[in-house]
Amino acid sequence: MTRLADLAELVRAPAALSVPGDVLSGAAAAGVLGRRTPALAGASVLLYWAGMAANDWADRRLDAVERPERPIPSGRIHPAAALGVAAGLTAAGLAVAGAAGGRRATAVAVPLAATIWGYDLLAKNTAAGPAVMAACRGLDVLLGASVGPSRGGGGREARPAARGLVRALPAALTVAAHTWTVTALSRREVSGADRRLPRATLAGTALVAATALGRPDPVPVALAAGYAGRYGAAQARVLADPSPARVRAAVGAGITGLPALQGALTARAGNRLLGLAVAAAAPLGRRLARLISPT
Repeated sequence: MTRLADLAELVRAPAALSVPGDVLSGAAAAGVLGRRTPALAGASVLLYWAGMAANDWADRRLDAVERPERPIPSGRIHPAAALGVAAGLTAAGLAVAGAAGGRRATAVAVPLAATIWGYDLLAKNTAAGPAVMAACRGLDVLLGASVGPSRGGGGREARPAARGLVRALPAALTVAAHTWTVTALSRREVSGADRRLPRATLAGTALVAATALGRPDPVPVALAAGYAGRYGAAQARVLADPSPARVRAAVGAGITGLPALQGALTARAGNRLLGLAVAAAAPLGRRLARLISPT
């Protein structure tokens, strides 16, 4: 019988703390934060977990050699059960997105789900892998901006949904760029990295942090600096010693540090308290990562 702890390990449950901030930062950038936003964040988490389960199903033979302790190769979860979990979570995520945001949210959620599965089944081990994973996170940010028009003061119709998506595009690209750095590093978790890789990802992290600053404001500045400091330091250690253990630590820092970046983007859009709340997931994620690896 499959244990709940094994399922949590399969879907990297604690890593999902890095997911709601995508939707929140997208909604904040588009100016459409509202009662539907939490449900869209929930849909995003379901799709993320689906991707993790599909990832382990697709990698089950490779993991039997490189990571035999994972749930599928260790025999704790049957491959068919993992595939069923992935499919069920995908269906649930799409259903929640559609119920919360209607056709507009579905129009983003469906390509997001397709890109997640495309990464796991086709792109992961190709040169396009980091770019496809970056697209997943970018679409996740746009999911938060997809809920359509809101109403402005005096009963006037606010900008259409398409304009909200355009406004959220810089935040989506920023999160996507961060994701590219993490994914590029993750491909060297077992073999270790050439020093050129951490040089490139470290430069990318500096650019991402600078992009998240926006106008001079102490909250996004502090959050972006915290993000760059912790994740950048982990990459600097890879530059000094590009061993598999250091690479895995940097990948973990990139995953658990993402809420700080999302918080900076949310605060940059004028939602400082929400930005701080989003960033608060980062230290909690680091604690939970000691129990279940996010990578």
